[in-house]
Amino acid sequence: MSRQRLALLIVVALVAIVAAFYVSTQRNAPHETPGLALLPALTDDLNAVTAVTVRKGSATPTVTLHKAGQQWAVAERADYPADVSKLRLLLVALRDAKIVEEKTVDPARFPQIGVEDPVAAGAAGAEVAVATAGGKSAVIVGKTVGSGNFVRRQGENRSYSVEPSITLETEPKFWIDARLIDVPAALIQSIEFKPAAGLSFALHRLNPADNTFSLEGIPAGRKAKDGHALAPSPSLLTGLNAEDVAASSTVDFTSPSQVIVKLTDGRVLTLVGTTVSDKHWIQVTSNKDADLTAKTQGRAFEIASYRYDEIFKPLEQLLESPPQKTPAASPKAESKVAPKVALFGERALRGKRLAMVVRLAVSRLPAKAGSCASRQPCISKCRSSPRCRRFKCRRPEGVLQ
Repeated sequence: MSRQRLALLIVVALVAIVAAFYVSTQRNAPHETPGLALLPALTDDLNAVTAVTVRKGSATPTVTLHKAGQQWAVAERADYPADVSKLRLLLVALRDAKIVEEKTVDPARFPQIGVEDPVAAGAAGAEVAVATAGGKSAVIVGKTVGSGNFVRRQGENRSYSVEPSITLETEPKFWIDARLIDVPAALIQSIEFKPAAGLSFALHRLNPADNTFSLEGIPAGRKAKDGHALAPSPSLLTGLNAEDVAASSTVDFTSPSQVIVKLTDGRVLTLVGTTVSDKHWIQVTSNKDADLTAKTQGRAFEIASYRYDEIFKPLEQLLESPPQKTPAASPKAESKVAPKVALFGERALRGKRLAMVVRLAVSRLPAKAGSCASRQPCISKCRSSPRCRRFKCRRPEGVLQ
């Protein structure tokens, strides 16, 4: 055997050994068994969680939920109270997420399923990190698949599909405690309106039994609607929720409208409102509700436009429609109609005169022998004819009557 042939055999043998070793290592590589928990650290106690952060398209968290004292707060909203029910739903979804199957390990394919690095601008997925006393667990939640999601643990290259699905919101306003005011309409005693422009007016309850109100500040010459129609909407201050919250100093309240609501239990709620671009903001204060005052002090709240319009109702909506005046015909229009009427009357008169002249002329025509002015043959019975009686039969001389 030549040396060249021997060297070739040695190279082939080495390649075969390396290939076999690679296949063996891949077979023995640890794989996640379907049904295992995605984040095992969360299976113990959800109350041990101290913070939750969300990142999407940013190197820094876009949402930070943490404990401020004894309550959860949203750091990006000046530590405004967080909605604990939404936070618990997220933690339960992360705890209950189970691996269905393994997916790609190729980073080039991560954007296809939304598990690429969430720091990248335009990233499809978002990272959620859960901190506990024992450490931190982070997972990138990607696109939906079936009844679950594609996911990838932070720091790993292997992706998975998991179930049930994980819903993740990346806007801070979604996580605030939206509950603001909840006052039944039956407790409203009076409402004073001070619009940004125009005169003030007020509604006063007349009879709690039938829910009737009176209107104070009716303009001269106008009439208020009936007592039932003046009653505020049953949902005026019932279940009023905030869509977002901001520091009052960041919202322009230089020309606000104001509504003062007095309740039958002695509480007084003052709402100050303004519209900035397409957003409707209010400030809320109370004379007796310490919890509400602590929650709203120094803050402005964005509410839905239809709720804003319902609270800051204009005076015109409380008044009867003014009587409609019949518009007077303009002189120009009269001048066009009058000549036509006159012309028509004159033509009719001329036609009557002409008919009379024709009749008179016919009656004076000389009668022929044996005929009368009616141009009918003149016979002995002519006088009995209606036409002869009308035109008076004229017989020639010598003809017997």
